Amino acid sequence: MADEKKQPQGLQFQINEQIAQGIYANLAIVSNMDSEFILDFAFVQPGQNPVKVHSRIIMSPKQAKRLAVTLSNGIVQYEEKHGTIDISVPGADK
Repeated sequence: MADEKKQPQGLQFQINEQIAQGIYANLAIVSNMDSEFILDFAFVQPGQNPVKVHSRIIMSPKQAKRLAVTLSNGIVQYEEKHGTIDISVPGADK
């Protein structure tokens, strides 16, 4: 798998079954302070208020930038294979 090639050499990762199932998020909120970035992930459903955050990741600015670069590279690779990802909001141009 391509993901396995990107793992740092010498590190072995363990993941329990619950975490391996993943959690779907259609909203990510990014906050930052001088020493950390906070990424909150939520699933927004119509009529649901308040929206519950299902996962929070806290990382250093260096790790946040590494994540941004890695995610950007992954998107470029995806679009080369599958075409441009349309992120326009339906009805926003009205």
